[in-house]
Amino acid sequence: MTVAPVPAEAAPPARTESSLAARLGAEAFGTFGLVLAIVGVALYDRFSNGSYVFPVAIAGGLGVAALIASVGHVSGGHFNPAVTFGLSLVGRAKWRDLVPYWIAQVVGGTAAAALLFATIPDTLVKALSEKSTRSLFAGTANGWADHSPLSGLSSGQAQFSLTAALLIEVVVTAVFVGVIIGVTDSRAKIKFAPIAIGFALFAAIIVAGPITNASVNPARSTASAIFSTGNIFTFKGVAGQLWLFWVAPLVGAGIAALFYLAFAAPRRSAALAEGSANPVGDAVAEAEEKLESAAGDLHAKADELRDKAADGEVTDLRDAANPSADDAAKGTDGTEGTDKPQV
Repeated sequence: MTVAPVPAEAAPPARTESSLAARLGAEAFGTFGLVLAIVGVALYDRFSNGSYVFPVAIAGGLGVAALIASVGHVSGGHFNPAVTFGLSLVGRAKWRDLVPYWIAQVVGGTAAAALLFATIPDTLVKALSEKSTRSLFAGTANGWADHSPLSGLSSGQAQFSLTAALLIEVVVTAVFVGVIIGVTDSRAKIKFAPIAIGFALFAAIIVAGPITNASVNPARSTASAIFSTGNIFTFKGVAGQLWLFWVAPLVGAGIAALFYLAFAAPRRSAALAEGSANPVGDAVAEAEEKLESAAGDLHAKADELRDKAADGEVTDLRDAANPSADDAAKGTDGTEGTDKPQV
């Protein structure tokens, strides 16, 4: 019997991380597309006879799902400073990437808003009796009190206070970021995470849209505020309310991350006992190293067995499976006993 050598399987390719430039480019692109969808629909669809909150929610939900599916494998598909902050707290993102990600997200969102602002025709401004293009664009910005969408629809009869705006933005962002952290957990094994995240954003916009125009995303809020009336730095006008739409989403993301670490995170390893600054991230890295080491050992064993088979070092097994004619004769002539040869 001829024993054919067993070919060794090719080792799995080493996991490589995209460069920082590639990740920042993906984040800028993703935020650009998301702001283009949300603000673009909010800019023009509000002049239709129906409510524009539902179309904005649809655009945001579908947009974020498509963008995460397209470039999420490059950068993680955050497209939102609050999401990056929450993922950093639970060890899914690197703290050194936090500020670069924020900058890329704000730049991408602002570029989308600039494109939309440049396309507004002067004839539309005059037809709607708006004071300027900025006042028209201010309808896409986030705000409370006089700048709440319901305030405009009710001619100022229904207004939401700063506290109400703060609470709703914190809560919807906490739920949204909590969904992202949950569906991207390795234990969840969910193949349709982008769809789940899209539904979560859809629900968040539906809830907060009538109250604050639904921020949930500081980069989206900044993009609209830059081209709206008021002053970001003197806290005047709708642009002056931008600060709340950075504070509230970041607080909401922090609450979601702390809730996950307290109740849903995997059991922490010795990294926590040693006072590691990022115990969850350390545990994940340690597990990945062990898996890679085990895979390397298995491939080395396979190579060793293949070499032995090729060099003829399995002759004992071959002889045992196929006894020679001499051995068979010895067992049948009666001189060596009456037992038949056995394999």
